[in-house]
Order: sequence, then C-alpha cells, then structure tokens
Amino acid sequence: MKTLLSAVAMLLVSTLTFAQEAQVVSPDGNLKVDVGVVNGKPLYSVSYKGKPMLENSPLGILTNEGDFSSGMKWAGVSKSEVDKTYSQQKIKKSQIHYQANVLTCALANAQKDMLYVVFQVSNNDVAFRYELPTWGDRRACVVEKEATGYQFPAHATTYLSEMMLPMGAFARTSPSYESGYTNGDAVGRASGGGDGFVFPGLFKIGDEGWVLLSETGVSSLYCASHLSDGTADGLYTVEFPSAKQNNGFGSTGAQLALPGVTPWRTITVGETLKPIVETTIPFDVVDPLYEPSQTYQYGKSTWSWIVWMDESMNWDDQVAYIDLASEMGFEYILIDALWDENIGYDRMKELVKYANSKNVDVFLWYNSNGGFNDAPQGPRSRMNTSIARKKEMKWLQEAGVKGLKVDFFGGDKQETMRLYEDILSDANDYGLMIVFHGCTLPRGWERMYPNYVGSEAVWASEMLIFSEYIRENEAFFATLHPFIRNAVGAMEFGGVLLNKHLNRGNREGQTRQTGDIFQLATAVLYQNPVQMFALTPNNLTDVPAFEIDFMKEVPTTWDETLYIDGTPGKYAVIGRRHADKWYVVGVNAEDKAMKLKLDLPMFANQKVRLYGDDNKLESFLKEVQVKKNGTVEVTIQPKGGVVIAN
Repeated sequence: MKTLLSAVAMLLVSTLTFAQEAQVVSPDGNLKVDVGVVNGKPLYSVSYKGKPMLENSPLGILTNEGDFSSGMKWAGVSKSEVDKTYSQQKIKKSQIHYQANVLTCALANAQKDMLYVVFQVSNNDVAFRYELPTWGDRRACVVEKEATGYQFPAHATTYLSEMMLPMGAFARTSPSYESGYTNGDAVGRASGGGDGFVFPGLFKIGDEGWVLLSETGVSSLYCASHLSDGTADGLYTVEFPSAKQNNGFGSTGAQLALPGVTPWRTITVGETLKPIVETTIPFDVVDPLYEPSQTYQYGKSTWSWIVWMDESMNWDDQVAYIDLASEMGFEYILIDALWDENIGYDRMKELVKYANSKNVDVFLWYNSNGGFNDAPQGPRSRMNTSIARKKEMKWLQEAGVKGLKVDFFGGDKQETMRLYEDILSDANDYGLMIVFHGCTLPRGWERMYPNYVGSEAVWASEMLIFSEYIRENEAFFATLHPFIRNAVGAMEFGGVLLNKHLNRGNREGQTRQTGDIFQLATAVLYQNPVQMFALTPNNLTDVPAFEIDFMKEVPTTWDETLYIDGTPGKYAVIGRRHADKWYVVGVNAEDKAMKLKLDLPMFANQKVRLYGDDNKLESFLKEVQVKKNGTVEVTIQPKGGVVIAN
C-alpha cells in the first residue's frame, strides 16, 4: 500500500493541475462522474447518458487527526486506466474482464494534510474510496465518521431494507440483515427503527434509470457501513455501526495504519435493471487476501434442521439425511445446532465416516459467540478466540469435516469484521469452507477469501417456517433479491421447500403458499456456491419424479448470468449458464397470471424443457420447440414459477 500511495503522489506531482473540478468518464462514454470543491466541501455527481443519477453529493472523512470533509482545497488530479482479467468460480460469472478509467483527486485540509479520493469508472459502475498517506510522523489514525453521501433526485423511489436495532431479535443477536424492504417509497422515508438502511440499496430514478448502492472490500481493517435514514430532499449518507452493537463493546469507527485505505463505495447504474443483475463490481476492485490451502469443492447439501428442527439433531435423523443426500447425488449434509450435545464429538467422527461411505461430506454448525449475545445453542465458545478455534479446527480436519456454518454475529463494528476474517483465515489453514448465518452482508468476500462460500443476511428459509407473514410474501421477496441482495453477494437462502406443509408431518399447518415450480426456480434464482436445500426424505416419493430429477441435476456454480425481464416486487426472470447448460427461471408476485414473451436467443431453434404451474399451482413438465428467433411465450401463475432448461 505504501508503494501504491507513493506512486500516486509521484504521478500527481508530474501531472499537477489546480482546477477546482475534474471529470472521469466510462470507457463507453455513457457514465460520467464530476468532482469538485465548493466552499471547501468536496462533492461529486454521477450522470448516465446525460441524465443525472446522483446530484452533488458530499465526500470526505473525519479522523482523530483532522477533518477532511470541510475546509478542503485541491492539490492535484491524475488520470489512469485499469484493465483486469480474472476467473472466479463462486460468483454469477466465471470469467471477468474489468476495464475502468481512474480519476485520483488530491485534496488538502486546513492543516495541509493530504487525502486522496480515487474513482474507478467502468461502463455501468462507479467505485470510489479514500486513500490516506502518512501525515508527518503519524503512522496511525482512527476514522471516526464519513461525510460520504448520495444525493438522489427528488423524484427517486426506494427499495431499501432497514438496519435492525442492536441487541434485539432472538437472544440479542441483531442486527443480522434480516428485514423487509420498502417498495417504491419516495426518498426520505425514515426507517421505523431509526438506524437507517443496510447495503445494498436500490433506487429508481423516475423513467431515467436505476441505481444500486453498496460497498466492497471490507476486511478486518475497517468497519462495515450502512445508509442513514434519508432526508426529505433525498440525501443518504454513509453511517458507521451503532455503539450499542455487540453489547456496547468495540469502537464504532475504524482504526487504520498509515498509509491506509477505506473500503470501496460502489454505484451501479443503468437505464434498465440489466447492469444491476449482471454487475461484478463487488469483486472487480478487490483481490484474494490469501491463497487457498486446497481446491475447494462447491455443491448441494441436505439439512434436517430447516423442516425437522432441533428434534432432528440425533443420530438416526442425520443418517436419514445423509441417505437423502446420497440418493440425490448431493455433495454435502449440513448438521446443524446442538450436534455436540445430542450426538457428541466421538459419535460425530463415526457419523462423518458413515457419510463418506455414502459419498457425502459434512458441514457442521457452530455458534460464533463470545461475549456479545445470549444465543444458547452449541457448540459454543469454539470460534471466538484463536486458541479455541485452532484447537477445534484441528479436530474438524482430523474428523474429515469439510466446512462450517457459523451463526449469530450481530454487528458491523471493526471488532466483528476481525472475527469474520479470523474465522475464515484459520479455517483455510485447516481446509475448511465457511458459511455465515445470522450475519452481515458479504462485501467482496467471495474473491477476498478463497474458502468463503456464502452468507445468509436475508429473510431466509427459516422465516418461512416461523412466520405466516413471510409465507404470504415469499413471492414478493423473491422478486427483490436478484435486483438487490443477491446482486452484490452470495446468498445462502436454504430454500427449495417441496413439503406442502413446512413441518415434519407435512400434513397440516405452516402451509406453503408458492407452487413447486416457484421453489425449483429459486434453486437458480438465488445464487450461492454451496446451497443447503430444504428437501426432506419424504419428497423422494411425494412429489413428481421430474422435480426430484431437476434437483439432482441443477448446478450451484455459474459461468454466466443474464437479466431477462422483471420489476422488483412484481416479477423476476433471470438466466444462468453452467458450461453449455442454460437455465432461465421466473417467479411471479402479482395476484394474477402473467403472460410473458421472452427473448431467449440461447435456446433459438432448440427443443427445451419447460417446467410450470397450472392455475391450481399443480406442476407440469413439457417439451417445447423454441422458434428460430429465440422467442418463448410463458405464463407464470400468481406465486408460481417457470423454468426453461436445455
């Protein structure tokens, strides 16, 4: 980092200008960022094809060494380019070519200390961050607050999820990014809780386009951030975590060694939702932080807890789910909370051996807990300290376990970011993959941490078990996730529930309101490299065989992702390709059947399988001949789905 900042400083000296404003444009010329200083305050704006997406918005940080948000002056500007090609198996696209134009603005505060603001602008994405050099003999500082903001046009509308209040929810484990969404509300609507909104946030700018905000590159070196409540005129600012998170322990700011950098703020812009569904910006601007200790294998998993709950955490039920995974050809079983008490460590070694004999590998659940919540489920106190964690992971490696699901984090402070990173780094040393639940949004982690394989951070499948409201609105939320939450990071939803009743008896109560093909569609609609599917052993005989066959074949990693059609809160149609196999899936949240004419050139002049629901939400499978021009007409029933596959 010191070399990077020194190079930037030298470049600035060689290209020094003293204009009070600067501009950077995307390679295709459509996306433009203007940066200026007005009355000592640094500002930026974003336009797309000449239409304003963000109006003059504040920049800057406040540190314990000085204010870099007001009283600022230009000290220089430089421009450069980024051209980067990389492969990434765990995200929505496997081969990525990232090209961006770079603008580096040097600003000086009243004490003449420097701050660099770096913008990287690709064809539909803006990423920017602050780079902090050394200031005299200062080699460390605390970033106490950011002035960073997003000023939306007054007519913008929002699709935002509220930040949960700290130390609430189950066993004081919040916030865990498990809230609903605004649905086209005007900008400036205050959140009911008063703690703002989580990243990512989606905004519709009238008929001009869409904007998705998020952040990436958050590691142990910074806290995670979120959006403030908006003001009446549409200003949202970057907020640091509440002091009350993690039972009041840990700083709300970020402690940095100098020279140092902040995470990237990302802005994805498009006239349609296509760039938002297809963006790879969370991964384009970060790099792996360490080498993988081995080649990690992704795939599908069974888990008993989601439907059979705590009572299933016993030897016989886990054997039944291992057998289910084996029958389905799934790579894994997730054995959830309380296994340490109900099965025990010695018998768990035997259970792993049994699973391996059936060509199934094992993920085990762990409580992340330290001193920051009351979650009672075990194993506890195994992940929160280096000594305990390494001892446990050595045992896990010897037992043949392949991955962990670590739960109940509840906070975005730098203290918690260190815990996430420590778990990931130590797990890699022992060849273990990591899924996080009860957790924060992943911020570029698929690329940064080679053994990271997913996060919940959403109202996921467990809420379908617990809440009638979530069951009633399952289709509504499904039409949001591809455009918001899952657009920026892996989402381990734990879905595809084929029981009509979401309980062990499957006879009454907790009635699923979506069709079977809706459920199959979410296997593709929701992207995560390791998918814990909610199938139960009885599904092998009580659902149509073609549904089980589909679940046997559907992949969990993708080489390409395409936006096909959709509107948040109404319907979504997404296409994904694995090798030469395409899956186009759609779901409908409207209260009437939706007839769509889809343009699917990948299926042109081919016979394809079409899975659908009739008007009683009974599933069917038929073969369809696609026209030479690639158009396909489909009907998606209310709370139903469609799948088209070659």
